[in-house]
Amino acid sequence: MAGQSFTYVYLLRSETHPDQVYVGQTSDLRQRLADHNAGKAKHTSKFRPWRLETYLAFSDPAKALEFEKYLKSASGIAFARKRLRSSPLTGTGSEECPS
Repeated sequence: MAGQSFTYVYLLRSETHPDQVYVGQTSDLRQRLADHNAGKAKHTSKFRPWRLETYLAFSDPAKALEFEKYLKSASGIAFARKRLRSSPLTGTGSEECPS
């Protein structure tokens, strides 16, 4: 799918504060994770470093925004806890970003 762009909705977990999780969206996942870990994001700077736990790629940016908002809602938080997040004790989340 050369030339197709995606918007990623991602979940980060703080390595130093495992109970801290952040949900966001971006079109450049590698750069955004680097920005979070460099302290460039106000809401995540005090819980650095972060690791990528889960991400989903959307070809429709509007759908990505809708899903991000859902994950920040009460039912979305419950869904993410049950289906998208690894246990803080197992450390099974992926740290790899898509190319």
